Amino acid sequence: MKRASRMEGIAGFGIDRVAAAVFDPDVLRLENLDTDLPLPPEAVAVTRAALDDPVSNSWLPFTGDLGLRDAISDHVFARHGVRYDPVREVVVTCGGTEGVLDVLLATLDPGDEVVLTDPIYAGLVNRVRLAGGTPAFAPLRVVDGEWRLDGEALEAAITPRTVALLLMSPSMPTGCVLTAEDWALVGALCKEHDLFLVYDAAMEALLFDGREPAGPLAVDGMRERTVVVGSMSKAYRMIGWRVGWIAGPESVVSDAGWVHTYNTTGNVSVARRAAEAVLRGPQGHVAEAVAELQRRRDAIFAALPDWPLVRPAGGWSLLVDVAALGTTPAAASEAMLAAGVAATPMTGWGGEAAARHVRFVFSAEPVERLMSLSSRLGATRLAT
Repeated sequence: MKRASRMEGIAGFGIDRVAAAVFDPDVLRLENLDTDLPLPPEAVAVTRAALDDPVSNSWLPFTGDLGLRDAISDHVFARHGVRYDPVREVVVTCGGTEGVLDVLLATLDPGDEVVLTDPIYAGLVNRVRLAGGTPAFAPLRVVDGEWRLDGEALEAAITPRTVALLLMSPSMPTGCVLTAEDWALVGALCKEHDLFLVYDAAMEALLFDGREPAGPLAVDGMRERTVVVGSMSKAYRMIGWRVGWIAGPESVVSDAGWVHTYNTTGNVSVARRAAEAVLRGPQGHVAEAVAELQRRRDAIFAALPDWPLVRPAGGWSLLVDVAALGTTPAAASEAMLAAGVAATPMTGWGGEAAARHVRFVFSAEPVERLMSLSSRLGATRLAT
């Protein structure tokens, strides 16, 4: 059968292939973004209680219950000081990445370029392609052992065909956190080149080492140029509920809302009820999750002190520069699996920077098991 040209360059994550090879429960599961961290207190209780309510078995409203949209508006205001109208400027989606695709389908024409960092989540790269756009990459750089935005590389990636930046902070898979100064640069570039910003905020609460939160909406003029895409899957660990959102200027959100409606019709109603309760409920569990994720990050560094690990400033994954060990990501992933560690090669997760690395996800394994990395892996085990 005919194959659409938009499928050119689109490949799998690599996660599924690694996961399919894992049968031994002793294997460290560092290849995917599942988590064993506890759910928010309200998530399960509200879901169970709502099952008996007929409203929980409804198609409507397509763009999300007004109560949840109002809670999202309050949530964004608390984080960024910007209030979005819950009726006109907020749409509930089936997870954050559906929201990203909705925005891209509503804004991109064939051949439009979108600039992303390198490395970056392959799901974002391929959603640009699915929407008919062309991804362009601005390599991150490592400064003092951490990933940092390279302003010169970001500007150099912009061409006359560029229409948008798609940025995430903390970013997957690097854990790169953008500072207030970074966001000021992003805002200046958006205004100079007349670009809009898709800000993937899924990880924004997961900051390590006492870092201060920062975001694009604090930059003058960026409210009109930014679409915020959020999710219940990361800070709130509600992966299976598939609830995300779009918040931004009415013209874009309205169009993206129709993309959402004609693609999915609507969210699972019972999931929306739980999401609203969690957003309105106590938030202390988020800080507890952050503290545990930071302990897990630190456990990996303690277990592999001589390895070329790049320290994440947030999120729940980190990268290993396996090229510095004299091997390739594919070969390293295979050797690691033989040693009892499931990890994903970053092929397709950006450009040349990503292609040096393997990802360790630390959201699903406790500190005690992560410390076994020292006995499972050796500095010379992977070298060719």
